[in-house]
Amino acid sequence: MTAFFDYPKGAAFGRLVPKSKIYEYAGANTALKDLFVRDVDQIVWRFKLAPETINLSATNAVTEVQIFGISLKTGKLDEAVLRAVDKAIPFPLIFELTWRGKRMATAAFKRPSEADSAKWVISEYFATGWVPEDTPREPLPVALDLGSLYERMLTAMMPAAGHPGEDIRARVDRVEAIRAKAREVEKIKAQLNREKQFNRRVAINAELRTAKQELAELQHGDVIRGGGSAGGHD
Repeated sequence: MTAFFDYPKGAAFGRLVPKSKIYEYAGANTALKDLFVRDVDQIVWRFKLAPETINLSATNAVTEVQIFGISLKTGKLDEAVLRAVDKAIPFPLIFELTWRGKRMATAAFKRPSEADSAKWVISEYFATGWVPEDTPREPLPVALDLGSLYERMLTAMMPAAGHPGEDIRARVDRVEAIRAKAREVEKIKAQLNREKQFNRRVAINAELRTAKQELAELQHGDVIRGGGSAGGHD
């Protein structure tokens, strides 16, 4: 399954979203506004997946799913821009980025905070690669409700395969833990490359072996140690 879906015409929304509105609702500072100006050409609220548009019932966590199209100026987009839009729009979002005849899907797992239902917990972002814009789209995944639809749309972008009995939160936590451990491995490798003293190199090598082993365990679905969602905690 790809992450590019043929959304029903009845769900089309097609409304331009002014950057100024995102600034207002996200509390954007000058640096964030500069990122929008540098990276973003236009933001369009393309589709609204809701009970009245696609005939699936809402759940407590997912009452609607919004599809936002963002046309880019340079082919790159700072994640802070996506996070600002997610912060401004109180629904789960799926983004489709476009640039020079190509498109990419990206999204974070977004859920209401259990500690404060007015706030959202936003994970790290998952994304497809770039594909030609004329690549055929697939029908929406079969789902019982909007919650399960959202999960299936999101998992289509996730790099790690799911495991039996693993729910979406556990899978997101595992992917984030894999990413964090991979970053740790790269950091230790860089430290090893800089180190000249033999004794220190031996110690760093041992640390690197341990980190690589922990990464392998995570990738094969073993227990996560200290995994958690980025962007907020309950």
